[in-house]
Amino acid sequence: MRLMKLAAGAAALLMLSAMAPAMAYEPGQSRFLGIFPMPSDFGVGPKSGYRGSSPIPRQTVRYDGKYAPGTIVINTAERRLYLVQPGGTALKYGIGVGRDGFRWSGTKTITRKAEWPGWTPPPQMLKRRPDLPRYMPGGIDNPLGARAMYLGSTLYRIHGSNEPETIGQAVSSGCFRMTNDDVSDLYNRVAVGTRVYVLN
Repeated sequence: MRLMKLAAGAAALLMLSAMAPAMAYEPGQSRFLGIFPMPSDFGVGPKSGYRGSSPIPRQTVRYDGKYAPGTIVINTAERRLYLVQPGGTALKYGIGVGRDGFRWSGTKTITRKAEWPGWTPPPQMLKRRPDLPRYMPGGIDNPLGARAMYLGSTLYRIHGSNEPETIGQAVSSGCFRMTNDDVSDLYNRVAVGTRVYVLN
């Protein structure tokens, strides 16, 4: 009898999950009526959308500088991102930076934040890589990863990546990539309006 009840429950669950994709949902909300979590809720692992931790673990370090707590400082030469904390410390993350010819410096502000963002390759990139899709919806295989923070009115972002082996490398077209685990941690700590200083 107990086995029959379990089988009936499993069948009902499968029916709900089959119906759910046709229903509307908001970003960050479960696609399956709260029964199954979005990829960002699965944790770290090969099937989570995170695909590995950073080869450069984040850590709290001493940080003496002119920047106010809450500020992001990106040092492209070091390939590190610092989130300045009170008391002369900072959270230090490993990042991937722009390859030769694509690095830049300046001061920007985070103007938008997105979870599992969609990706539209800019025309300049499509010219170099006509094989790329014109648009890719957000998800585990999207090159922007789990989170993105948009910098000013530029095409540049601080975003996630499903290629943790590229952290610490100069491989991007000017964006700053982090592992999905690290970018989610940073995303939860900063707000729209956060000042970002990019140093070469």
